[in-house]
Amino acid sequence: MIHPPAPLPRTAGLGFKPAHFAQIRADRRRVGFFEIHAENYLGAGGLPHAQLTALRADHALSVHGVGLSIGGAKPLDRDHLARLKTLCDRYAPESFSEHLAWSSHDGAYLNDLLPLPYTEETLTTVCAHVDQVQETLGRQMLLENPATYVLFAQSTIPETEFLRIIATRTGCGLLLDLNNLFVSCSNHRRDPRAMLADFPLGAVGEIHLGGHAVEHLPSGPLLIDAHGSPVADPVWALYAETIRRTGPLPTLIEWDNDLPDWPTLAAEADRATEILAREVCHEPA
Repeated sequence: MIHPPAPLPRTAGLGFKPAHFAQIRADRRRVGFFEIHAENYLGAGGLPHAQLTALRADHALSVHGVGLSIGGAKPLDRDHLARLKTLCDRYAPESFSEHLAWSSHDGAYLNDLLPLPYTEETLTTVCAHVDQVQETLGRQMLLENPATYVLFAQSTIPETEFLRIIATRTGCGLLLDLNNLFVSCSNHRRDPRAMLADFPLGAVGEIHLGGHAVEHLPSGPLLIDAHGSPVADPVWALYAETIRRTGPLPTLIEWDNDLPDWPTLAAEADRATEILAREVCHEPA
């Protein structure tokens, strides 16, 4: 049976990095929740689990997977999925999420989250994979919109409609990554506010915010979802607009590369908290 987990608090959270563990424990700042990448905790024990056990005792937890390859054409790796179930059973996180992407083929794992064509065939495959994940874990999952750098000529379904259908057919929730949305729209010369207007916000259970890098090519700027810098001002603007429409939602700051010190990272969460507080009066009834 699939159960919706207890929701994450509608506050700002941070990705947990072991380098910050001592400061997190010493700091009186009460971060709303922490997120971990599941693949870093699929072992049985050691320091990672000792730290996570201590962190979980005081904080809500989001487990974010990057290796299931839900968008891949091949069957899901059952061993990988079993290890994810063990992890979720052990820590009972308030949220588990994965990407609308593929990252493996014929047993080879690629260090990237690759896009997929939005077709009826792909839709059937993704829905079957989401169903399998939810049935195995016994919990609802969230599916994240991707950052894309190419478009497929085969695509016949707009991305927002593709996500809406998946959520409707499977009962999963969605993870709205606003940096991904901005990166994709910028790369494909589309209006991010128009895409946000079409996004199925009623299914969103969590928001991600992160930084991006810019590569200057002869054809124009290419934005990269790099997670190595502060959230950009246009993404903050999209975030404020989203919260005005939805009311407060759990909001994670992603900063995985070129890791800053703890005060700098926490300041990004503070900015999200300020926007959440400012927009709380607009929360829908």
